[in-house]
Amino acid sequence: MRRFLRPGHDPVRERLKRDLFQFNKTVEHGFPHQPSALGYSPFLRLMAIGTRSGAIKLYGAPGVEFMGLHEENNTVMQIQFIPDQCQLVTLLDDNSLHLWSLKQHSGASELREEYRFTLKGPPGSPPSATQITAVLPHSSREVLYLGTESGNIFVVELPSFRVLEDRTITSEAVLQRVPEDYCNRRSCELVEALREHPKNPDQILIGYSRGLIVLWDLQNNKVTHHFLGSQQLENLYWQRDGSKFISCHYDGSYTQWPVSGDNRQPEPLENLVPYGPFPCKAISKIYWQTTKNGLPYIIFQGGMPRASYGDRHSISVVHGSQQTAFDFTSRVIDFFIIFSSEPTAEFDDPSAMVVLAEEELVVIDLKTAGWPAVHPPYLASLHCSAITCSHHVSNIPLKLWERIIGAGSKQNIHYSNMPWPIDGGTNIAPDPPQRDLLLTGHEDGTVRFWDASGVCLHLLYKLSTVRVFLTDADPNDNMNTLGEDEWPPLRKVGTFDPYSDDPRLGIQKIYLCKYSGYLAVAGTAGQVLVMELNDEEAEHVVDHAEADLLQDQEGYRWKGHEKLKTRDGPVRFEAGFQPFVLVQCQPPAVVTSLALHSEWKLVAFGTSHGFGLFDHQQKRLVFVKCTLHPSDQLALEGPLSRVKSLKKSLRQSFRRIRRSRVSSRKRRGGSGNASEVQEANAKFDQDTLQEMELAPVQRKIEARSAEDSFTGFVRTLYFADTFLRDSSRHCPSLWAGTNGGTVYAFCLRVPPAERRMDEPVRAEQAKEIQLMHRAPVVGILVLDGRSTPLPEPLEVAHDLSKSPDMQGSHQLLVVSEEQFKVFTLPKVSSKLKLKLTALEGCRVRKATVANFGSCKTDDYSENDLAVLTNLGDIQIISLPFLKLQIRYPCIRKEDVSGIASCVFTKYGQGFYLISPSEFERFSLSTKWLVEPRCIVDVPEVTSNNHVHSKSGMENAARKSRNSGDYGEDERKSGRLMEHALLNDEKVLKEIQSTLEGGK
Repeated sequence: MRRFLRPGHDPVRERLKRDLFQFNKTVEHGFPHQPSALGYSPFLRLMAIGTRSGAIKLYGAPGVEFMGLHEENNTVMQIQFIPDQCQLVTLLDDNSLHLWSLKQHSGASELREEYRFTLKGPPGSPPSATQITAVLPHSSREVLYLGTESGNIFVVELPSFRVLEDRTITSEAVLQRVPEDYCNRRSCELVEALREHPKNPDQILIGYSRGLIVLWDLQNNKVTHHFLGSQQLENLYWQRDGSKFISCHYDGSYTQWPVSGDNRQPEPLENLVPYGPFPCKAISKIYWQTTKNGLPYIIFQGGMPRASYGDRHSISVVHGSQQTAFDFTSRVIDFFIIFSSEPTAEFDDPSAMVVLAEEELVVIDLKTAGWPAVHPPYLASLHCSAITCSHHVSNIPLKLWERIIGAGSKQNIHYSNMPWPIDGGTNIAPDPPQRDLLLTGHEDGTVRFWDASGVCLHLLYKLSTVRVFLTDADPNDNMNTLGEDEWPPLRKVGTFDPYSDDPRLGIQKIYLCKYSGYLAVAGTAGQVLVMELNDEEAEHVVDHAEADLLQDQEGYRWKGHEKLKTRDGPVRFEAGFQPFVLVQCQPPAVVTSLALHSEWKLVAFGTSHGFGLFDHQQKRLVFVKCTLHPSDQLALEGPLSRVKSLKKSLRQSFRRIRRSRVSSRKRRGGSGNASEVQEANAKFDQDTLQEMELAPVQRKIEARSAEDSFTGFVRTLYFADTFLRDSSRHCPSLWAGTNGGTVYAFCLRVPPAERRMDEPVRAEQAKEIQLMHRAPVVGILVLDGRSTPLPEPLEVAHDLSKSPDMQGSHQLLVVSEEQFKVFTLPKVSSKLKLKLTALEGCRVRKATVANFGSCKTDDYSENDLAVLTNLGDIQIISLPFLKLQIRYPCIRKEDVSGIASCVFTKYGQGFYLISPSEFERFSLSTKWLVEPRCIVDVPEVTSNNHVHSKSGMENAARKSRNSGDYGEDERKSGRLMEHALLNDEKVLKEIQSTLEGGK
């Protein structure tokens, strides 16, 4: 059999690869991009959000998440849950309706699309005749009422979506009962709102856009009451007892109407313009909630004075003398109130308001005085300030975890202690095996610490670096303070704030040591801050040091932004990570690489001009190295400079055009005749074929010129204790890789602990490696004598890793954009390489060592390289032999920002941004998989209004048996479900035991 195996094919290894590697996109963290619709089921206690891209996401208790995607990718306009069912209907902007169901499969619930339907009018009718504007699922769970632009209301059967034409409510039938003078002044126009009577399911309230509202009797097909509004209608809301309803209007007013049996044309009880008398914005939605103390909650969206507050996005809550207009920083999509849904309850007693804004979800506690916000356990607004970088730390020690949570809890004192009110479903996923942190750096100079252990990405703590610097905004300013007499009583809520006081504050690199609690962050203006964790707030002076990376070289002039000004004297910091030293790079360019060694108390940093090493224990600069090439003029422009080398770019473009024209003229002029041209072409083809024969699968990659811009840009920094000078003595070292394919290695002399504060750390350059192809170096790694990557600082001291093998020879792995190359140490002679670009035609963007464990046995695991390319593929490459194990397509190659944002974890998972506000989580490992697994029981309402949990199959079968007036389809489905039940072994055993008991 060995003769038939292709070279390199090992069946044992192939089986092992199946046990180690598996690609899955598991969950989306963060806030949905461009939300467009909101729905809520008080019965299931589930919330649904639809987006402009056609996604629909359901959320319940933390960990309960479902996602579906419409094939059409159209905007979701409305979401309506079917009462007392695990079903919902979505309306898209292409006028299609979709029925979704939560069904159990393999022990967990799944969201599935069951049916789709588009309402069609008679031949020749205009599109407006069937353009759906309002959807009402009836409490009978048998039909949907669909209001349209034409004013007609169509009735469709569920779940088949069959149109019941004989039950259509036409605008002509409605206008028969309306006074003639009113009909002459205004037509019905489109249906704006449909509301079922809370006490009588045979009556529905119909609101038309021009102000007419009618109460329609479904049994007798006639209007029982009509309410003649004078303003354009926006929405309707029934009061709980059905004796009154509220209408809200375009002019910023709302009206309360009585519904009595005698008067068919009642007059309004009251008409209010809450923020009048000046012209106001429309009130687009309103709630009237009754309470035990008699004072109702009146909650409405909009209604602000147009002249002064026309640009505000507000929702007002009025309760007796209390009134607050909650001011959101992004447009309000929709909102709902969580209140008592028990049919027997006499009052609404609202507990929370849930608001879906365009950029965040905000929940307000209506039970607690002051109406504080509730801290959400999911749907975090990741992009409250734009994400500029991210850093993942696996397996956080419990002590550090608790200290970070403690610092975060002190920041959250203004939040409500109310339990999360949307708590439907049950999370049945196993508990996370370890504690993981995802740190995100932001444009406003903040770092946010997220609990990335499980399905819910939850904010633990927020760190701000702004206090160290002088900016235009005072950090003590409170934007929420209100004057006693201020009107309207606005209160800013939410965390979304896309505006940065100064773009130089942006965080570019983060490095956290989980063992020592040291944190290093670096920013856009060359600032490097080293911090340590303090459980109490403190006031102290931040030490400053400057690192001149140009080393006073002549002929260079920085044209970019200035450095940030620092505060003089002591600065007060809140509990958490507090900076104790600031290293300022000069020129103040973006910090492009960062490394921290907490055991040696050293921090290394790099920019486009060079790199430096700082001793944060002695607070002393050890050395700087300028990597700038004489032609690197672009490195002196700065990312925020307005003076770009436009002339230079134009000049180069014109030169290229001129060269191409000259060469084409030479080709035309130099060819004496056609036969010479043919001979030359034939010779060229032959030479090309010879080249191809020499390297049949390799593309020819031209070496990059040393004159290319940004060759001195430092891409990676790496600390290692290895053999650098000779094979007998190992020493601390610092490695740096640049954009021009150069690797620098420095020997470090770190004094022993007892003399650490007395003697300085010394550094001496030991090696300089120039890669022949001059491709940017994106990663450096040292493998010990067992070919295992060196452990992290302090990892061995905490007994979490074996000591590195210092007996065998060490190897150096250099990862460039085009190839992987292994060198022996200390001689730095080439051992083997993998030419990725030549073989695959792609370039490396990210490379990280990941540990992959077998899903079959706990005894086997291995370290491999997880590599992301510019094509969005992820490749797993073995160490130390550099063999390609497997390749997965992950990110679209056009998604440049997604590829740039990708971060791998230590155990074969990863995150990348699929939008400014969402991380997609993926797994490459069979063993480490974090994905939602939850169950929502299909509920049944019995006659005494108690909720029981039944399977969907039993529920449907019962319904089919007990109803004699169902259609043929439903009878068939009932027979099928009965057949399914009789084939269920468990059910048969129960029937048998019951019969035997009866005997």
